[in-house]
Amino acid sequence: MRVGKSKHVVVLGAGIIGLCCARELAARGHRVTVVERQPEDRDGCSFGNAGMIVPSHFIPLAAPGMTKLALKWMFDSKSPFYIRPRLSLDLITWGLRFMRAANADHVARSAPVLCDLSLASRALYEQLADETKSDFGLVRRGLLMLCKTQHALDDEAAVATRARELGVAAEVVSAARAAELDPDVHMAVAGAVYFPLDCHLTPQRLMPTLLRLARAAGVEFGWSTEITGWRREGRRLAAAITTHGEIEADEFVLAGGSWSPSAVRPLGLTLPMQAGKGYSVTLPRPRQLPRLCSIFQEARVAVTPMGDTLRVGGTMELSGLNESIQRERVAGITESVPRYFPDFTAEDFRNLPVWRGLRPCAPDGMPYVGRFSRYTNLTAATGHAMMGLSLAPITGKLVAEILSGEKPSVAIDVLNPDRFS
Repeated sequence: MRVGKSKHVVVLGAGIIGLCCARELAARGHRVTVVERQPEDRDGCSFGNAGMIVPSHFIPLAAPGMTKLALKWMFDSKSPFYIRPRLSLDLITWGLRFMRAANADHVARSAPVLCDLSLASRALYEQLADETKSDFGLVRRGLLMLCKTQHALDDEAAVATRARELGVAAEVVSAARAAELDPDVHMAVAGAVYFPLDCHLTPQRLMPTLLRLARAAGVEFGWSTEITGWRREGRRLAAAITTHGEIEADEFVLAGGSWSPSAVRPLGLTLPMQAGKGYSVTLPRPRQLPRLCSIFQEARVAVTPMGDTLRVGGTMELSGLNESIQRERVAGITESVPRYFPDFTAEDFRNLPVWRGLRPCAPDGMPYVGRFSRYTNLTAATGHAMMGLSLAPITGKLVAEILSGEKPSVAIDVLNPDRFS
C-alpha cells in the first residue's frame, strides 16, 4: 500500500522494532533513514532472546501479586527478578509507578490490547515466513507452560481460562499429555498449559532477513551514529543532531530500546523506563532437543529449540544501562533446567558463552506506541520489555499507519507515550 504524500522518516534504532518500522514505512512509499548508535555488526536484545511469538503472554508485567513477588525476589541474586542496589531517583519513581499499576483493573484494560497485538503480529510473521520461505526458522507448534507443582498448575489454569475468553486457545494438560506433545525431551512436571498458537523462531536469522528486506525496499542506514540533540521549530522537530551531523526529516520514530529516554531528554520529554537485563546461553549439541518451546513457570526460564541448538534464557535484572554479566544470575537460569528436564546436568552448561541484553521496560508493562503530544512529528515505538520480538511486526505496521494518516488497525490508547506525563 502506498501513501499519497511521501515523507522522509528517520527511525532511531536498528533493533527489531526499528527494522519492522522501517520496512512498513518504506512499503507505504516513504523515504526512510535508520540511525543506529551501534555498528552494523552489533548485538543486543534483538539477537539473543528466546525467539518466542507469544499470544499466551497477554498479562502485563505489572499485575496483581507481582509487587509482593518482586520484593521477595529482589535481594536474591539468582532469582527471576533482581534489583541491583543503587541510589537512583528514576528507579524509585519507576518502582512506585509499577506498584500503582499492578492491579486487576490495569490487567483488565491491558490484556485485550496485548492479545490483539500478539495475534496480529503472529499473522504478520506468517506472511513474512511465506514471503521468505521461512528463512528465519518459524516453527508453529505451540508452547508448553511447564509447572513443577500443582499450585503453579492451578494458577496457570486460571490464565488458560482467561486466554480462551480472549480468543487464545489454551489447554490444561497432565504430565503424561505434555510428554505426548513433546516426546523428545524427558520432563519432571506436575502438568502444563499448552498454547497451540504460540510460535518460535531463530532471532539471529531473523535480523539479517529484516535488514536485507529493508535495504531492498530502499531504506538507508547510518551506523555508529548517536543522537546528541535536536533542532526544533516550535512544536515540530526539524532535525536530529548526531555525531555525524544533522539529519533533517519530516517525521522521527523513537525505537531506541533502553536508550530511548536519553534520546528525548533534551526535548524535555520524560519517558519512564528501566533497562531489564536478561541472559541466555545456547547449547550447540543438547543431549535432548525439544520440539516445542517452553517456559518453566516457577523459575521464569524460557527454553527454545533453534535448529539443532537449544537456547535457555531468562531473568529480569534492573541495574541501569549496565551490560556487565553477573555469573550468579546465569547460574540461576541454568540450574533450573535439570529440575524440569532431569536428563540435563550442570555440566551441560559449563563454559558456554553468555549473551546479555537490556530490555526496555515501562513501569506498567505496556509498550509506548503513538505520537507525543508536545511534538507533532515525533512517534514512539519502544518499551516492549520481553515482548519486543513478539510484537515487532504489528508495532511497525501501527507506526506506518500513524505516519501515513491511516487509522491504527489495533486500538492503542493504552500505549500512549504521554501516559505518565
